[in-house]
Amino acid sequence: MSVFWKKLAVRTGVARFLPVAKRLTGGDTDSLHYFSDRVLAAPVQQLLDPATFPEVAGPDVMDLNQAAPRFDSAVSGGRTAERNGHAPAWGLPQLRQAVADQYRRRDGRGVHTADDVLVTHGASGAFAATLDAFVNPGDRVVLFDPCSPVFSLGAQSRRARVRWVPTWSEDGRTRFDEANFATAMRGAKLLAVADPCNPTGGVLSPEDLERIAFLANKSDVLVFLDESFSRFRYDGKPCSLAALPDMERRTLSAGSFTPGYGLGSLRVGWLTGPRSLVRAVALTANLSAPYVPGICQQIAARAMLSDESAFESTLDDFRGRRRYVFDSLRKMGLDPTWPVGGFFFWVPVTKFGLDGRAFAEQLMKEQRVLVGPGCAYGPNGTDFVRVSFAAEDGRMREGLARLAAFVAGLGGEPVVRSATLSIPVSGSEGASDAEPMPERIPVFSRV
Repeated sequence: MSVFWKKLAVRTGVARFLPVAKRLTGGDTDSLHYFSDRVLAAPVQQLLDPATFPEVAGPDVMDLNQAAPRFDSAVSGGRTAERNGHAPAWGLPQLRQAVADQYRRRDGRGVHTADDVLVTHGASGAFAATLDAFVNPGDRVVLFDPCSPVFSLGAQSRRARVRWVPTWSEDGRTRFDEANFATAMRGAKLLAVADPCNPTGGVLSPEDLERIAFLANKSDVLVFLDESFSRFRYDGKPCSLAALPDMERRTLSAGSFTPGYGLGSLRVGWLTGPRSLVRAVALTANLSAPYVPGICQQIAARAMLSDESAFESTLDDFRGRRRYVFDSLRKMGLDPTWPVGGFFFWVPVTKFGLDGRAFAEQLMKEQRVLVGPGCAYGPNGTDFVRVSFAAEDGRMREGLARLAAFVAGLGGEPVVRSATLSIPVSGSEGASDAEPMPERIPVFSRV
C-alpha cells in the first residue's frame, strides 16, 4: 500500500482496523495520526519481525546467529565485556528496566516495564528518531528561545517550520508569555522542551508546567521532554511535565548519561513514553542507527543502579561552584542569570560593545578561553554567551582568571555585531540568595 493510501486510511479512521496498524502501534491505533510519512512508508513487517532484529538470547540459548565474533585482543574488553555480542535493538533489558524503575521512584510516572523504554545514542539520538517518527516537511515544531541547538538544527534539517517562543529568567525560573505560547501551539505537531534548560539553567515552575500541559492537550501537540539535566536541580522538589494529568499519553521523555552521570564518552541515552509512540520511534531509530554498543549500556546500567545518595556530595560541590562562578562573574562587571538547574550561566555581553559571537571569538583569540556564543541557542541569544562551571576546579579557576583579564580590557564602544540578527530579550533576569561560597571548591572530575 502506498503512503498516499496509508495516509488516507489514517485520516478516515479505516487504518485502525488494519492488522499492520495494530502491529505497528501495539494495539493503540488512536496514535496513528501522529506518525510521519517515514513511519507510514517504512517496511513495518520486516522491522518488527524478530528475524530482522532478534530478541536477546537467554543464558540457556546457544546463539548460532551472532553478527559479531568474540575473542580476546589487546584492545578489546575480552569475552566478559563482549559476551552478549550485539545488544538488542531496543537496548539491554536490565538498563531499560533500571530507567523504568527510576521514573517510578522519582515521580510515580507510569513507566511500567522495560517495554516502555528505548535505549538511544544519547538524548540527541532520541530527539532525531522522534523527529523522524512524527515530523513531516512543513510541520510546525515549537521551541522555547533559547534552547539547545540540537532542537532547532534537527527540526530545520527535517524541513519543519520552527516557531520560537521567547523566554526570560526570573530568579532561576524560565518564564514565557502565555499568549505568545498559545499562538505558537496552534496547528503545531511537536513541542520540544528541556527542563532544566540548556543554556540558561532555568527550570519551569509548576504553574508554567500546568500552562504548557493545558495548551498541549488543547492543541493535541506531542511533547518531547529532555530531562538530561534533571539530576542537577539545586533548589526545590522536581516536578515533571510528563507526570501532570493527561500528559503521559502525549509526552516522550528523554534522558542521557552524559550530564547526569558524567559519562559523555558512552553516548547512551533513553526515551520513554506511551508504548505506541515509543514503538514508532524505535522503528525510525532502527532504520538509521540501531544497536547502541552493549559494553556502553552495561556501564550505564551499573551507573544507574548505583546508590543515588552518593550523588548528593557531587551536587553539593556544584552548589559551591555555582556560587563561586556567579560571584566571580559579577566582580568582572558581568550580569549572569542565576541557574536553578544544570551547570551554565547565561551572560549578556553587549555592555562591553560586543555581541555574543564577537565576544566569544575575541576571547578565544586573545585568552584561549572557550565560551558558547548565544546565537547558537536561538534568535534571542545573539547578545549572550554561555559560561559553564562543569570543568575541573583548576581549569575552571584559570579560565575565569583569563576571562576577567579579557573583560578588564574591554571598552564601552558601540556594539560590534556578527552576521546574525539581534532580537531583544523579553522580561528580566534575577538571582536568588544562595549558600555562602566555600573557602575552596573541591576538586571534581566529570568522570
